[in-house]
Amino acid sequence: MKTIDFKGWLIFVVLILIGTAVAWAGSQGGTLFGGIPLFALAVGLAFLIQWLVFVPSYLRQTEKFFDLTGSITYISVTTLALRFSPAMDARTILLWALVVIWAARLGTFLFRRIQRAGKDDRFDDLKPSFIRFLNVWTIQGLWVTFTAAAALVAITTTTRRDLDVFALVGLVVWAFGFAIEVIADAQKNRFGANPANKGKFIQTGLWSRSRHPNYFGEIVLWIGVAVIALPVLQGWQWVALISPVFVTVLLTRVSGVPLLEAKADKKWGGQPEYEAYKKRTPVLVPRLWD
Repeated sequence: MKTIDFKGWLIFVVLILIGTAVAWAGSQGGTLFGGIPLFALAVGLAFLIQWLVFVPSYLRQTEKFFDLTGSITYISVTTLALRFSPAMDARTILLWALVVIWAARLGTFLFRRIQRAGKDDRFDDLKPSFIRFLNVWTIQGLWVTFTAAAALVAITTTTRRDLDVFALVGLVVWAFGFAIEVIADAQKNRFGANPANKGKFIQTGLWSRSRHPNYFGEIVLWIGVAVIALPVLQGWQWVALISPVFVTVLLTRVSGVPLLEAKADKKWGGQPEYEAYKKRTPVLVPRLWD
């Protein structure tokens, strides 16, 4: 007889409560749809999509659609918000476009990568457990909520502002971060596809300037989104600025850099070339000069 994982279920409840709190805060000053805050509906949809895809994924014990589902969720919730926003103006359309472009590109890239690899070993210990695997999907719903919060609040708020210097600066920042992420992913993809590089680590291109340039690019682009949203935030809506902070903390302290650094140290740690690479190359922010 299986014992109940009380810790797992407690985590699930906490995740839902956090999502509910963000939905409430982001809904203040926002438009209603059918008497329900549109921002809250978007947050609810973010979680619902995860749970719907979780069911067949758990039954088939597969994680192949996890990253793709995340990207589809970004596109779905921002499109829902834009479709039913009180007035589509240039700022809301711009924010929607930036989120959709980023999500479509990253989702396609990650889905192709796992198709080639066949699996993602991060999920090996999680898939057999219903609640632990469910929590991973629920966390992804919360991840979408936090990350897209600035864009979603700006799209659903009743406050409107014409495009201004914030929109221009934010767009430039987003484009800079997006370009870095795309180039870094392409360089690593080409490196890994070359049989001559089997068992080696990449230290060329942007990867000679940063050990995780793709993560640096992602953090920067979400800062750009937040800058564009700034002029229309008010009251509790300022909680939306957690977006770039959350992305930074997640990638540098939780699931991004720490996991990959540990994996690389286990694989190449102690090798003179790798240790020299670590010594001369910053973890995140690219080195501008030699």
